Amino acid sequence: MTVAPKRENYDVVVIGAGPAGLAAAATSAEAGLSTLLLDENIGPGGQVFRAIASTPVTDRNQLGADYWVGADLVQSLRTSNAEVIHRATVWSLDRNLEIAVSIGGASAFVKAGRVILATGALERPFPIPGWTLPGVMTAGAAQTMLKSSALVPDGRTVIAGQGPLLWLLAAQILRLGGRIDRILDTTERGNYFAALPHAFAFLTSPYFAKGLSMMREVKAKVPVVAGVTELAAAGDGQLASVSYVAGGKRETVPADLLLLHQGVVPNVNLAMAAGVEHRWDDLQLCWSPVLDASGNSSVTGIAIAGDGAGIGGANAAVVRGRIAARAAVEAVAPAAAAKLPAMATLRTGLAKAERGRVFLDTLFRPAPQFRIPSGDIIVCRCEEVTAKDVLDAVAIGATGPNQLKAYRRTGMGPCQGRLCGLTVTELMAQARGKTPEEIGYYRLRAPVKPITLAELAAVPKSEDDIKAVVRG
Repeated sequence: MTVAPKRENYDVVVIGAGPAGLAAAATSAEAGLSTLLLDENIGPGGQVFRAIASTPVTDRNQLGADYWVGADLVQSLRTSNAEVIHRATVWSLDRNLEIAVSIGGASAFVKAGRVILATGALERPFPIPGWTLPGVMTAGAAQTMLKSSALVPDGRTVIAGQGPLLWLLAAQILRLGGRIDRILDTTERGNYFAALPHAFAFLTSPYFAKGLSMMREVKAKVPVVAGVTELAAAGDGQLASVSYVAGGKRETVPADLLLLHQGVVPNVNLAMAAGVEHRWDDLQLCWSPVLDASGNSSVTGIAIAGDGAGIGGANAAVVRGRIAARAAVEAVAPAAAAKLPAMATLRTGLAKAERGRVFLDTLFRPAPQFRIPSGDIIVCRCEEVTAKDVLDAVAIGATGPNQLKAYRRTGMGPCQGRLCGLTVTELMAQARGKTPEEIGYYRLRAPVKPITLAELAAVPKSEDDIKAVVRG
């Protein structure tokens, strides 16, 4: 295993080894460009194909055919000449395409001709009463444990929320012999009508048959409560029960584990810290980078592929990775692009992979009551800041997320806003009668992931660096 980058300069550096990153790195290396793939996990795959090279779940039917597509991507990467470093945390990327990466407690610096960010998605915050209790987890965390260690729930388990991943996780838990007592579906009834105009594209997409069969499989074994409008977790230092309102009636069920999920959003921290322009996506209710058709961002030389470019799913992510890599090859070594599939072919593949997406985004658009909390519900988990604290700060003059840092320290903990950023933007927008676009987001800067002072102090320094801070 490579411990540090073998060189100081690469034609292409890809950050993230999920579907988009694997495809991008293999494509770039195949064209003969010097390619480095950096990923902070122990092995390749990202979240969708997590532990693809090491999972103890060997029965292919249990995780589903879509998961095992990742094995072919990993194989393509391994047969290419791309250099791959795992357990590598990128903590800085600047406009000069200089990358700082922490590997084994020491930082290295590399320069890229082109950078492809494939940092994937995060689960959307789901701030409800009790969501910080031990025993409450995200669906993605449960799926990580399932894929990497074949662990499934055996106590009283409730899954709550909406979206394709919720149903996929439920099916996978059941196939591995896990326990699910109830599924609480928070999809708004009005969303079904809003999604209707986009139904034809969905019905003729690969999503439809797969989704229908998975939901049937789950519903045959687990009671599903639709139209849930309120949701809360309760317990004294540990989850003990989940209460909800459906059809105007409140019910409370005992629970040892509550899995929450209401969709995923682009992981924008590194891109924003690099100065990439983002806009508010009012359909997906998140920040998305402003990109051209090849994934190029507002910063010359930085492209973004996969779900970090806007949520599109694993198949779309693979094609977006290939498109971004082909565009990088065309920019760095135009003659080498002849070895790769034509851009028109790739774009046709992307349109096919994205078919039906608008229907899903509209149907599973999360309800305001599950995005914009009130009262004593915690918004910023790192600093334990409540919705009331945020509103109090707005009342005395905080105008946006960056001012809020000075009042309440929101977004200044280890997660650097990943778990509270969207909630803070929407909460402040609602309180001030503004749009999320007008309110804005946290101003992000390096280091975008926590590193120690010792590591920072050990970074190589030039004479100019020393002169800048040492008096003669």
